[in-house]
Amino acid sequence: MIIEGRVWVFADNIDTDAIIAARYLNTVVPEELAKHLMEDIQPDFPEQVKAGDILVAGSNFGCGSSREHAPLAIKGAGVACVVARSFARIFYRNAINIGLPILECSADLTGLQSSRDQLKIDLEQGLVTNLQSGEEFYAAPFPPFMQELIKRGGLIEYVKSRLC
Repeated sequence: MIIEGRVWVFADNIDTDAIIAARYLNTVVPEELAKHLMEDIQPDFPEQVKAGDILVAGSNFGCGSSREHAPLAIKGAGVACVVARSFARIFYRNAINIGLPILECSADLTGLQSSRDQLKIDLEQGLVTNLQSGEEFYAAPFPPFMQELIKRGGLIEYVKSRLC
Protein backbone atom coordinates (compact mmCIF):
# COMPACT_ATOMS: atom_id res chain seq x y z
CA MET A 1 0.00 0.00 0.00
CA ILE A 2 1.52 3.30 -1.14
CA ILE A 3 0.46 6.68 0.24
CA GLU A 4 1.52 10.04 -1.19
CA GLY A 5 0.57 13.37 0.29
CA ARG A 6 1.65 16.73 1.54
CA VAL A 7 2.77 16.98 5.13
CA TRP A 8 1.63 18.91 8.16
CA VAL A 9 4.29 19.06 10.86
CA PHE A 10 3.64 19.10 14.60
CA ALA A 11 5.97 19.04 17.60
CA ASP A 12 6.55 16.53 20.41
CA ASN A 13 3.91 15.64 22.99
CA ILE A 14 0.80 16.52 21.00
CA ASP A 15 -1.92 15.31 23.34
CA THR A 16 -5.42 14.16 22.52
CA ASP A 17 -6.87 17.45 23.80
CA ALA A 18 -4.78 19.30 21.22
CA ILE A 19 -5.85 16.90 18.48
CA ILE A 20 -9.53 17.36 19.35
CA ALA A 21 -10.53 19.61 22.24
CA ALA A 22 -12.79 18.16 24.95
CA ARG A 23 -15.53 20.69 24.13
CA TYR A 24 -16.23 18.74 20.91
CA LEU A 25 -16.57 15.30 22.44
CA ASN A 26 -20.35 15.30 22.25
CA THR A 27 -20.14 13.37 18.96
CA VAL A 28 -18.26 10.40 17.58
CA VAL A 29 -18.98 11.26 13.94
CA PRO A 30 -15.51 11.46 12.34
CA GLU A 31 -16.46 14.18 9.82
CA GLU A 32 -17.89 16.38 12.57
CA LEU A 33 -14.81 15.93 14.75
CA ALA A 34 -12.60 16.74 11.75
CA LYS A 35 -14.08 20.24 11.61
CA HIS A 36 -12.11 21.00 14.80
CA LEU A 37 -8.95 18.94 14.23
CA MET A 38 -5.87 20.63 15.75
CA GLU A 39 -7.67 23.99 15.88
CA ASP A 40 -6.26 24.92 19.30
CA ILE A 41 -2.73 24.54 17.90
CA GLN A 42 -3.38 25.90 14.41
CA PRO A 43 -6.81 27.58 14.11
CA ASP A 44 -6.97 27.36 10.31
CA PHE A 45 -5.90 23.72 10.18
CA PRO A 46 -9.39 22.24 9.69
CA GLU A 47 -9.83 24.38 6.58
CA GLN A 48 -6.30 23.70 5.30
CA VAL A 49 -6.02 19.92 5.67
CA LYS A 50 -7.17 17.90 2.68
CA ALA A 51 -7.90 14.24 2.09
CA GLY A 52 -4.67 12.38 1.47
CA ASP A 53 -2.49 14.68 3.60
CA ILE A 54 0.01 13.22 6.06
CA LEU A 55 0.61 14.32 9.65
CA VAL A 56 4.22 14.29 10.83
CA ALA A 57 5.07 14.71 14.49
CA GLY A 58 7.82 14.27 17.02
CA SER A 59 7.71 11.97 20.01
CA ASN A 60 4.74 10.88 22.10
CA PHE A 61 2.02 11.83 19.63
CA GLY A 62 -1.47 11.22 21.03
CA CYS A 63 -0.50 11.31 24.69
CA GLY A 64 -3.09 12.22 27.29
CA SER A 65 -6.48 10.61 27.52
CA SER A 66 -7.50 7.28 26.07
CA ARG A 67 -10.40 8.68 24.07
CA GLU A 68 -10.91 7.35 20.58
CA HIS A 69 -12.08 10.74 19.34
CA ALA A 70 -8.52 11.83 18.46
CA PRO A 71 -7.79 9.21 15.78
CA LEU A 72 -11.42 9.44 14.62
CA ALA A 73 -10.99 13.18 14.01
CA ILE A 74 -7.78 12.57 12.06
CA LYS A 75 -9.39 9.86 9.95
CA GLY A 76 -12.52 11.97 9.46
CA ALA A 77 -10.38 14.74 7.96
CA GLY A 78 -9.14 12.28 5.36
CA VAL A 79 -5.57 12.22 6.66
CA ALA A 80 -3.92 9.27 4.94
CA CYS A 81 -1.24 8.50 7.53
CA VAL A 82 0.46 9.79 10.67
CA VAL A 83 4.24 9.46 10.96
CA ALA A 84 5.84 10.21 14.32
CA ARG A 85 8.97 9.35 16.26
CA SER A 86 6.71 7.64 18.79
CA PHE A 87 3.06 7.36 19.77
CA ALA A 88 1.31 7.07 23.08
CA ARG A 89 0.39 3.39 23.30
CA ILE A 90 -3.36 3.87 23.71
CA PHE A 91 -3.46 6.26 20.73
CA TYR A 92 -1.48 3.72 18.71
CA ARG A 93 -3.98 0.97 19.53
CA ASN A 94 -7.02 3.19 18.90
CA ALA A 95 -5.62 4.25 15.51
CA ILE A 96 -5.07 0.66 14.42
CA ASN A 97 -8.53 -0.33 15.67
CA ILE A 98 -10.17 2.23 13.35
CA GLY A 99 -7.84 1.56 10.42
CA LEU A 100 -5.80 4.78 10.56
CA PRO A 101 -2.29 4.05 9.24
CA ILE A 102 0.42 5.25 11.60
CA LEU A 103 4.16 4.69 11.44
CA GLU A 104 6.89 5.12 14.00
CA CYS A 105 10.01 6.54 12.36
CA SER A 106 13.08 7.16 14.50
CA ALA A 107 14.29 9.89 12.14
CA ASP A 108 13.36 13.45 13.06
CA LEU A 109 11.00 14.54 10.30
CA THR A 110 9.83 17.69 12.08
CA GLY A 111 12.13 19.77 9.86
CA LEU A 112 9.83 19.20 6.90
CA GLN A 113 7.82 22.18 5.68
CA SER A 114 4.09 22.03 6.37
CA SER A 115 1.89 22.12 3.27
CA ARG A 116 4.98 22.25 1.00
CA ASP A 117 6.88 19.00 1.39
CA GLN A 118 5.37 15.75 0.20
CA LEU A 119 6.02 12.22 1.34
CA LYS A 120 5.63 8.89 -0.33
CA ILE A 121 5.06 6.08 2.14
CA ASP A 122 5.26 2.37 1.43
CA LEU A 123 3.37 0.89 4.36
CA GLU A 124 4.42 -2.68 3.61
CA GLN A 125 8.13 -1.84 3.53
CA GLY A 126 8.10 0.97 6.08
CA LEU A 127 9.84 3.23 3.57
CA VAL A 128 9.20 6.98 3.85
CA THR A 129 10.53 9.13 0.99
CA ASN A 130 10.66 12.92 0.91
CA LEU A 131 9.58 13.62 -2.67
CA GLN A 132 11.27 17.04 -2.67
CA SER A 133 14.74 15.92 -1.57
CA GLY A 134 14.67 12.21 -2.40
CA GLU A 135 15.80 11.46 1.15
CA GLU A 136 14.59 8.10 2.48
CA PHE A 137 13.71 7.12 6.02
CA TYR A 138 12.68 3.81 7.47
CA ALA A 139 9.91 2.98 9.87
CA ALA A 140 9.00 -0.37 11.33
CA PRO A 141 6.40 -1.83 8.96
CA PHE A 142 3.32 -3.45 10.40
CA PRO A 143 3.18 -7.23 10.45
CA PRO A 144 0.85 -8.71 7.80
CA PHE A 145 -2.04 -9.14 10.25
CA MET A 146 -2.02 -5.43 11.16
CA GLN A 147 -1.63 -4.45 7.50
CA GLU A 148 -4.78 -6.42 6.79
CA LEU A 149 -6.60 -4.61 9.64
CA ILE A 150 -5.71 -1.27 8.09
CA LYS A 151 -6.65 -2.37 4.56
CA ARG A 152 -10.05 -3.51 5.84
CA GLY A 153 -10.69 -0.19 7.60
CA GLY A 154 -10.11 -1.30 11.17
CA LEU A 155 -10.80 -4.08 13.61
CA ILE A 156 -14.59 -4.22 13.20
CA GLU A 157 -14.41 -4.48 9.40
CA TYR A 158 -11.63 -7.04 9.67
CA VAL A 159 -13.71 -9.23 12.00
CA LYS A 160 -16.76 -8.87 9.74
CA SER A 161 -14.69 -10.05 6.77
CA ARG A 162 -13.52 -13.10 8.73
CA LEU A 163 -17.03 -14.07 9.83
CA CYS A 164 -18.67 -13.87 6.42
